[in-house]
Amino acid sequence: MSAPRAVPGAPPGAPPGASPLVEVSDLVVNYRVRVRGARSHAVVRAVDGVSLTVGRGVTVGLVGESGSGKSTLGRALLRLTPAAGGAVTFEGHEVLSAGRGSLRVLRQRAQLVFQNPIGSLNGRMRVGSIVREPLDIQRIGDRASRPQRVRELLDQVGLPAGAEHRYPHELSGGQQQRVALARALAPAPSLIVCDEPVAALDVSVQAQVLELLKEVQRATGVSYLFIAHDLNVVRHLARETYVMYLGAVVERGASSSLFERPRHPYTQGLVAATPVADPARSSPPPLLRGEIPSPMDVPAGCRFHTRCPFARDRCRTEVPVLAPTPDGGAVACHLWEELPRAAASGGTLLSGR
Repeated sequence: MSAPRAVPGAPPGAPPGASPLVEVSDLVVNYRVRVRGARSHAVVRAVDGVSLTVGRGVTVGLVGESGSGKSTLGRALLRLTPAAGGAVTFEGHEVLSAGRGSLRVLRQRAQLVFQNPIGSLNGRMRVGSIVREPLDIQRIGDRASRPQRVRELLDQVGLPAGAEHRYPHELSGGQQQRVALARALAPAPSLIVCDEPVAALDVSVQAQVLELLKEVQRATGVSYLFIAHDLNVVRHLARETYVMYLGAVVERGASSSLFERPRHPYTQGLVAATPVADPARSSPPPLLRGEIPSPMDVPAGCRFHTRCPFARDRCRTEVPVLAPTPDGGAVACHLWEELPRAAASGGTLLSGR
């Protein structure tokens, strides 16, 4: 499962016809949970037949409410969480059946940045040792060259030279996340799964980290799977976006068109709920009603019908499939072509119509 290392200065994106970096096909992740008072375990289908593609040198967004399965999907494609079915191909090699040697290469070529940096950094280690640890584990370079590589990485993420001698708790939240990114970049990966990497940061610090991610991508050609609740963040960063609800993808498409013309009622609700920095614009009425159902009791038919203002009898019994849209995306909704007429005839106004 050997693969070329990321080349500094490589432009983002890939030449036409290049194979995708990551291909996820019908991925299923189940959890068994004990139900109080029951003799048997219940099965939670956290990821329910998801397919996803990440190109080379690009950012793909993954959005949805808490409990939609986004983080589970990210961990499963890195084989940090066991999958119950489906396939994951990374750099042309099957991940879920990979042996110990191939898995070791995967651990070098694919990295993960967590939401809470202080929780993912060893508080007993200095920053320099934290960033150097992947180099030691993967035996990258030698003892003489690794300290210089650490300093280069800290400089690349915008940390001062003296940061390598400090402990994580002595840094700000933004600096801690820069350390986490430097550690992820240490083995020169081709993919970084970013799991809500700016959710715990102030807005001004978020902007700095997002710009840093873009600069790093331009310099190294690394790909990101960017998981987030904040649609504004994903819109700013991702070329393509997947929308998940209760373990399934309900819409995907180019970010430029998906956020301007969302077709699934759930995506429309997420977009309508996104804050807009314009005091002259009034907030539209909320489109999302109620709470997301339990993944232990997924509704029959369309899993979103219990919250959809346009649901019909067909939606309650028949599962919609991802159907292609004219703009090159896909949507899993029986009524998406009829929704503009439903809105015009007195229903709730749909944003992006």
